Amino acid sequence: MGARVLLLVSTTIAPRMGAIALCTFYLFPEWAALDRSYHNYQMLAKSEAPVREVSVAQAAENRHRINCVAEGIRILLGGIMVSIGVHGFCLLARR
Repeated sequence: MGARVLLLVSTTIAPRMGAIALCTFYLFPEWAALDRSYHNYQMLAKSEAPVREVSVAQAAENRHRINCVAEGIRILLGGIMVSIGVHGFCLLARR
C-alpha cells in the first residue's frame, strides 16, 4: 500500500499543487497589468484620442483579460486534478 500511496501522491497530488502555485504566481502580475490596461483604455476612451489609439488600448486590455481567464482556468483544472488524487487516496485507505 505504501508504494501505491507514493505513486498517487507523486503523480497526481504534488505536481498539480505545484501547477496551482505556479499559475497563481503568474496570475497576480497579469491581473495588475489588466488593471493598468483597463484604466489606460478608459482614459483614452473618455479623451479625444484617435480611434487607432483607442483600438490598440482595447486590444491590450482584451489580451490581458484572456490571459487572466486562461490562468484562472489552469488553477481550477489543477484543483480538479488534486481532488481526483485525494479521492483516489481516500479509496486506497479503505482497502
